[in-house]
Formats: sequence, structure tokens, C-alpha cells
Amino acid sequence: MRVAVAGGTGVVGRYVVASLAALGHEPVVLARSAGVDVLTGGGLDAALESVAAVIDVTNVKTTSRRAAVGFFDTAGRTLLAAEMRAGVQHHVALSIVGADRVRMGYYEGKVRQEQLVAAGRVPWTLLRATQFHEFAAQVVDAVPGPIAVVPKMRSQPVAAREAAAVLAELAVGPPLGRAPELAGPRMEDVPDMARRLLRARGSRRRVLALPLPGAAGRAVAEGALLPTSPGARARQTFTEWLAEER
Repeated sequence: MRVAVAGGTGVVGRYVVASLAALGHEPVVLARSAGVDVLTGGGLDAALESVAAVIDVTNVKTTSRRAAVGFFDTAGRTLLAAEMRAGVQHHVALSIVGADRVRMGYYEGKVRQEQLVAAGRVPWTLLRATQFHEFAAQVVDAVPGPIAVVPKMRSQPVAAREAAAVLAELAVGPPLGRAPELAGPRMEDVPDMARRLLRARGSRRRVLALPLPGAAGRAVAEGALLPTSPGARARQTFTEWLAEER
């Protein structure tokens, strides 16, 4: 089975590609480095030839609502339109647990993506997952300096590799609509994750935990991004992931 992975060179995408290959399927990478642009549509029609399913793990690094909504809206519309032309039978999208409970930039972009998928004509599955273990590194590496500013946030992080494996399994199965939420095995404090990561790196940088502004900041600090319904729980803890990375 040919399965295309939009964002197939990213943090999650590269694991999705590996998971599909391990299951005996043929992954097709949709990325600029592979000659495909999901924003403009360049190279997309040719890449989707004989593709049965598409897994969308595209991403944009921004905290701007305008930029996030613009990216996910454009990429989503472009992908879904190309899938209709190619006769793709299953669209799988990755979103975030609690995205609709946090009215803030990036999360509003993910909500727009979800809306497009649900309203589209391609049969779909949507998987909401919690933040990845890699999130701690993304936060501390965002701005260099002696102090790492980290948002006060509670999470139940999951390994990107495990999330990718679930996406691959979903893609080769029937469309489910909203799949059960995926979360990690235990709850973590994000500033504490950052401190442990820096210690593991042998870094002397200090972590300054600051609340994000407004109602959205209070929401993530109080656990708005934690799962609220039954769903799959991954195995690897952040501690185990950290030891593996080190």
C-alpha cells in the first residue's frame, strides 16, 4: 500500500515513514526536499499517484495565531484538494489533545486544520496526541542564552516514535473519524522536564518558569492540554526517553 506522509522529514514524520516501511507499506515523502510543496501544491499531484492514504504531520514553528491559522488552512486545503483529484481514500491528521481548550496562536491553527479535515470529502481519521518528549528540547533551544524561559505547563508527554507508530497503523486501517486520544504514561511539569533535559546535557543554563499570558496561560498551567477521555497510553516515560537520548 502506498501511503504519503506530508511533513515526512520532520520530528514525527521521519518516524511515520519508518513505521510504514516496517509494516511492509510504501511510504511517499511529501516535503520540499522531495520536490513537493504542500502550500503551493507544487509536485503534489505527481506524488499522490496511486497513493491510498495520506498522513498529515506538517508543522510550522510559530506562536502567532495569524501565521498558524494561515499555514494550516492553506496546507490543509491544498492537500485535501489534491487528494480528491488523486482518488485518495483516507486522510489521517495529527492534532493536539486540548487544542480547542486553549485559545492561543498555534493551537487555533490546529483547530482550523481539524475543521477542514472534518468538513472535507476525503474519508478521515483525526488523532489528537499530547506534547512529545521532544517538546522540552524545542522550548529550551528556542532562544539561546544563560536562562531558558519555559512556560508553566502541565503535560502527559508521549514519545514521537510511539505516536508515529499509531498514525501508521491508523492510516492502513479504515477511517475512524475522531480516534481515541493518545497520551504518554505519566503527567509531567514542563519546566521540570526542561531542567532534567539541561542536566542530562551537562548544561549550566537555568530554567525560568513563567506563566503564559491571559486565560490561555492559566489554562495550560492548570492542565488544559491533558487528556480528559479514555484513550491509548504510550509506554515510554520522559525519564526513559531522556536516558535513550543521552
